[in-house]
Amino acid sequence: MAIEITHIRFGGTQRTHDEIVRYKSRDNSNGKTYEDDKPSLVAWVDEDGNNAYVGSGSNRVPVGVVKPNDTDPYLRTHADGKWTNNLLSLPTF
Repeated sequence: MAIEITHIRFGGTQRTHDEIVRYKSRDNSNGKTYEDDKPSLVAWVDEDGNNAYVGSGSNRVPVGVVKPNDTDPYLRTHADGKWTNNLLSLPTF
């Protein structure tokens, strides 16, 4: 299954990837929308067969799980072999 992440919510005043606490997304194959907390969506993306992305068409960027040693895992976009900031550009809710 694949979902497009469409909105984010920060938990504090810092606007960094690890400060995102909630995500809104949609399954473009059936139009269903979702709202998930960070731990739930991180676990879902980390499972085999599940894919998340930001954008569409040629602007579609895959989302991966970052697992730092000193903090909890979080989501971040990954394009052309580099971690990118596409999630931070999404609208907030």
